[in-house]
Parts: sequence; C-alpha cells; structure tokens
Amino acid sequence: MTLAAVQKKFILHWGEMGSRWGISRSMAQMHALLYLSAEPLTAETIAETLDIARSNVSTGLKELQGWGVVKVTHRMGDRRDYFESLGDVWDMFRLILLERKRREADQTLTLLRECEAEASSGQTADPATAAKVAAMRELFELGCSFGDAAGKLSPSAMRRVFQLGEAVFRFTGS
Repeated sequence: MTLAAVQKKFILHWGEMGSRWGISRSMAQMHALLYLSAEPLTAETIAETLDIARSNVSTGLKELQGWGVVKVTHRMGDRRDYFESLGDVWDMFRLILLERKRREADQTLTLLRECEAEASSGQTADPATAAKVAAMRELFELGCSFGDAAGKLSPSAMRRVFQLGEAVFRFTGS
C-alpha cells in the first residue's frame, strides 16, 4: 500500500500524539492508518505499510479492538481478518472518553474516596490534607459524572454539546 504525503504526515503525527497520550506510537499509527483507509486492511498490509513487526501489529490491533475503535471484518472466500476503524470521529471520541474514564478516572475516584475517609478520620492526616483530598474527590466525581453522561450521547448530540460549550464560554467571557 502506497501512502500519499498527507497520509504519512497524519500517521506520523498521530503516532507522536499517541505516545504523549500514553499509548504506543505504533498502535496510534495503526489506528491512524485504519482511520484514513477507504477499505479494511489485513494485519500483513498494516505491518508492511507502516514497517512494523507483525507481532506488534497483532498486539496493537487487539488493544485497539479492546478500546472499541477498531473492529474485525471478513470477506467472502478469504479466511484472513480485515480491520477497520470507526469512521465517525465523535463516536470514536465517545468510546475513548468512556474507556479512559473506566481505566483511569474511576480507579482514581475510588482511591480518592478511600483517602478522604482515611484523612477525615484524623488519625493519619492533618485537616489541610483532608480538605485537599476532598476537593480533588469532588473534581473527579464531577468529571466522572460528566463522562458517564457524555458516554450515553449519540455522536450528533455530543457534537452539539461541544458547540453549546463554545457558546457558554463566549457568554461567560472566557
């Protein structure tokens, strides 16, 4: 598969951003390639196009499927698996938001609740620590609540929420 210059630029940048977001560069590049591809691709094609080891492609594809942003398809008469990305960026964003919330924010919220209970008992922390942990817990609870609500939105509704957010920022002078 031959990539156009703009495709290479996008894929390379997506890989760089992926490593900043805590996922492997190669996994982010695979996602970018599948997102830009007009047709589902085999793991072999992905490996050859991106010059990534086949084992890394298998691992990355499983992880991307776990996130829900890549799915397997098949073709009649062909036993190979083909992979494609979700095409709707708002649906992708929604799924990534929900998965990051589940993997990161929910666990942090649980820990903050435990720390708040421990700090509030007065046995192991000073009042200032208890207040700071409580403030952080409140922030995470609000964020998780927003994430839960956003996760239930359709892609078009999520887009409208973002557009409404712009209007709110303009209204408040921010």
